[in-house]
Amino acid sequence: QVQFVESGGGLVQPGGSLRLSCAAPGSRFNTYAMGWFRQSPGKAREMVATIGALGRTNYADFVKGRFTISRDIAKNTVYLQMNNLSPEDAAVYYCNTIAAVQKNDDTSWGQGTQVTVSS
Repeated sequence: QVQFVESGGGLVQPGGSLRLSCAAPGSRFNTYAMGWFRQSPGKAREMVATIGALGRTNYADFVKGRFTISRDIAKNTVYLQMNNLSPEDAAVYYCNTIAAVQKNDDTSWGQGTQVTVSS
C-alpha cells in the first residue's frame, strides 16, 4: 500500500495562492489515477481535483478556474496549485489514489496538509 505525504499547506490571506505537493517516498505511483481531497471540520471529505495516468484532469465546480492539478513523472509527485483562495477553501487537504478512494480504504489516507485562509 502506498503511503502519501502531503505538504505545502499554511496560512494565506484571501486571494492568495499556495501549491500543495503529494509524494510517496519509496513508491512510484505514476500509473495511478490520483486525486486531491479536502475535509473541513464538521464536513465530509470531498473531491477537489483528479488527474488520470495519462494526464486527464477533472475538477469540482467550486475550484474550477482557480485550482490546477498536475503531476511530475520524473519527480513522482502530484501538485495542486491553488489560486484566489477564499476562507471557504480552508481545510485539511489530502491526496490519494482514486482506486483507494473507490474501495473506501480508510487506511490509505495520509496526514494531510492544513490550509488556512484568513486575513
